[in-house]
Amino acid sequence: MTQRDPRTIAAANGIASDENFGAVTPPIYLSSTFAFSGFEKHRGYEYSRTANPGRDLLADTLARLEGGADAIVTSSGMAAVDLVLSLARRDELIVAPHDCYGGTYRLLSARRDRGHFDVVFVDQSDAASLASALARKPSLVLVETPSNPLMRVVDIRAIARQAKEAGAKVAVDNTFLSPALQRPIELGADFVIHSTTKYLNGHSDVVGGAVVCAAGTDVEALRFWANVTGVTGSPFDAYLTLRGLRTLFPRIERQQANAAAVAAFLSTHPAVAAVHYPGLESHPGHAIARRQQSGFGAMLSFDLAGGAEAVRRFVERVETFTLAESLGGVESLVAHPATMTHAGMGAEARKAAGIGDGLLRLSVGLEAEADLIAGLEVGLAAIEDRRL
Repeated sequence: MTQRDPRTIAAANGIASDENFGAVTPPIYLSSTFAFSGFEKHRGYEYSRTANPGRDLLADTLARLEGGADAIVTSSGMAAVDLVLSLARRDELIVAPHDCYGGTYRLLSARRDRGHFDVVFVDQSDAASLASALARKPSLVLVETPSNPLMRVVDIRAIARQAKEAGAKVAVDNTFLSPALQRPIELGADFVIHSTTKYLNGHSDVVGGAVVCAAGTDVEALRFWANVTGVTGSPFDAYLTLRGLRTLFPRIERQQANAAAVAAFLSTHPAVAAVHYPGLESHPGHAIARRQQSGFGAMLSFDLAGGAEAVRRFVERVETFTLAESLGGVESLVAHPATMTHAGMGAEARKAAGIGDGLLRLSVGLEAEADLIAGLEVGLAAIEDRRL
């Protein structure tokens, strides 16, 4: 087959492949079980926990987009993270970002406390801290770039090279950018993790996850364990995710244009102490982002000068943005990490990661740019009214 552009893969992989009736859209196979053609003879599928045609098509599409050997589709993004963690044995070490997603931090800490493995959280942009952690010969290095919620950027290629020299495999959470804007396997990653709930589905109506593997041997190992533990995604969720994936590229293109405009607006507002968006030239990771990404994405965060009280007044008045967790949908959302997405980290861990009470995270959607900025202006005006 001719090599296809990723935009074509997203829009058309599996289209018109139905050999029974010629359906243009791939059909949904909701059956939990499949009939054998004879004794010890199945037709490729036996039971939907183990394998399902629609889920396999989604996995194939994701693998093609990320440049991997294949993918395993899971029931949630956290199930995808946990599936990769299942490769670590007792007494092995995992190196993770100190400012990773709160759910990932919670999972790593819980499994460490149960003795499943050891974990060290480090600032991966700090060369000395990273080198010290790698000197302990970890089995896995988990990377999250841009980070959630502070949008810190680290050099995937450099970390992957150093990790391989230390004998570790590398897993990159690519949820914030998707393969439309970043392809970690090309930069040396062994695994790419996604919460498909976010940009890949893009409509806030599915919870799911996926792991894309660079090597076929890792695919088989993780596929086996996913079947053993039953963390595979449902056929209908796979269908909805693939339907959302068809419009990934045009959605991301418009959303990141909106995000750039929002970041520029916030950067000049007196009530805003700092804006965290890699697309800004002032961002510390701007140069790395420009080098390893094909766009800056539609996620950003900002600090309000007035702290928690300013946050309260802002979220009670802001328009267009909805106060809610999650991200990556067509609608714009605002979240307060300290009390929402990262509450489970604990105050000390949040402080170490730089997640303050005045920090807000935005997932910028497809609304008109003028409405987005006008909605933010209403919320920010509420803070200024308090100061008068």
